[in-house]
Amino acid sequence: MTSLRERIGIDLGQRNKIEDGLAAAVKHDVKYLDLKVDVAPNAIETLTPERIKGIREICDKHGIHVGIHTMSAVNMAEVAPHVRDGVERYLFGHMDACKKLGGEWMVIHAGYHFTSDVKMRMEAGVERIQRLVDYAEKIGLTLLLENMNWEPDDAEVHYLAHNVEETKYYFDRLDSPNLRWAFTANHAHIVEDGVDAFLAAFDIKRCDEVRLADCWRNGKEEHLLPGQGDFDFPGLFKKLDKLGFTGHYMNAFGSLQDMIDGREKLAKLG
Repeated sequence: MTSLRERIGIDLGQRNKIEDGLAAAVKHDVKYLDLKVDVAPNAIETLTPERIKGIREICDKHGIHVGIHTMSAVNMAEVAPHVRDGVERYLFGHMDACKKLGGEWMVIHAGYHFTSDVKMRMEAGVERIQRLVDYAEKIGLTLLLENMNWEPDDAEVHYLAHNVEETKYYFDRLDSPNLRWAFTANHAHIVEDGVDAFLAAFDIKRCDEVRLADCWRNGKEEHLLPGQGDFDFPGLFKKLDKLGFTGHYMNAFGSLQDMIDGREKLAKLG
């Protein structure tokens, strides 16, 4: 049986060079990595055939599973002429890059709205995700829809799929084995619904990745190191084990070393 430690991966974020993350993964026996390929040092245009070959060779040799995490700033719910075309080029281009890298999943977001246009934005997002899902089925890629974080009520911009009701809107309308769930537990912790409501509302068998960071209950969006907030990690692990979660976890906080150290700390809590 795979141990909790073996199932905890690391989100390399935008700052860490993929090759440096792979070296750390090999050294510490990390088997799951989320990659970002938007800006230097990993901007998508730097992924030359030679670089891709080197990345894939390391992953294959050491049994490392990778996926791409798209930018939440790119609005899945975009409706403006020309801009909406750019959003689709971004997403489809990242899917192709993910496959070239040997990636198994790509984390996507439902987009965001501007307070007065919620319905229009949600409908646009569902339509766009459906097109992505159709392509994912053709190329053999899994898309993971992430539940997002709450923004203050008086903020103009709000992420979609931040609570149970909104997240269900997408999963109820998009039925494909290639669209699955990335459960960001810390995002659930800062909304009124809470972790338990999310776990009660969705089939854990549709969840492949559980994202981890500490934060404060009903607080603001933070990605704190384990122990710096009040998130109940042992309770989460027990609940997920009881529900039969078989996917991987993904640390998303602090520096690369913070996540490596946090992995050891979290592994002892399961």
